[in-house]
Amino acid sequence: MLSRQWIHGWLLLLPALAFIFLFTHIPAITTIWNSFQSTPRGRRPSQFVGLDNYERLIGDPVFWKVLVNNLWFALGTIPVSIALSIAMALFVNRAFAGRSLVRMAYFTPTVLPLIAVANIWLFFYTPGFGLIDQVLGAFGRGQSNLLGSPDTALGAIIVVSIWKEAGFFMIFYLAALQAIPPQLAEAARIEGAGGWTIFRRITFPMMMPTTLFVSVNAVINAFRLVDHIFILTGGGPDNASSLLLYYIYETSFRFWDTAYGATLTVVMLALLGLFAIGQFFLFDRKVHYK
Repeated sequence: MLSRQWIHGWLLLLPALAFIFLFTHIPAITTIWNSFQSTPRGRRPSQFVGLDNYERLIGDPVFWKVLVNNLWFALGTIPVSIALSIAMALFVNRAFAGRSLVRMAYFTPTVLPLIAVANIWLFFYTPGFGLIDQVLGAFGRGQSNLLGSPDTALGAIIVVSIWKEAGFFMIFYLAALQAIPPQLAEAARIEGAGGWTIFRRITFPMMMPTTLFVSVNAVINAFRLVDHIFILTGGGPDNASSLLLYYIYETSFRFWDTAYGATLTVVMLALLGLFAIGQFFLFDRKVHYK
């Protein structure tokens, strides 16, 4: 009987396991293997080149530039998106007139396609005619080219990403807030605790499982952005707004150097793995599950 249930359980899991191996594990193993190969050209097949692609990566100045860009992008989007989503969740968790409308307004950017979001903000950023320049012109400011300047291009994309992600993370924090027993805050108020103390000592610690989940997703989102860059800047000017995944796309599909693209992909996956492990170790003692 036990053997029968065991077989039945594995048969139920088999379709999901097949898809995981087919679309996750096998492509990952193939990518790692391709990073040790050369790119096939015409009738010339790929050949095993060992660590040559990784040596090329170490000496590639564009790789180091886009990696630094990606780290700055992550530092600019992750903390701000999480803090903004917590603030929005705290606000819409209260009872007030029009709360459902405000929740919908906060969540609306999340349901928009990435290409649509990029085109909306492309209109905002257009020099001379965009909404930002129209507003600044009313105060006597000249034209700005936020997407065309190396100093502001990456920052402009960071703003778009925060606007897109904060509403999505807000939903998880709102669910976490509604799962916290209200008696805890009431008991703290009876003891004389203020709003900030309640948030710091009760609310935020109770939301730590959600914070861990959101932070892992935020790191992944920070390293998988392509659509906004493709529409807004094309990685320019002078790779000032190019990120690691966009560089992988350019290398693999525009320049058709698939072996070097596989090498870049392996490095990106290794970085994401290290960040994920670091996050779990960082939050391990602070996360309390019911």
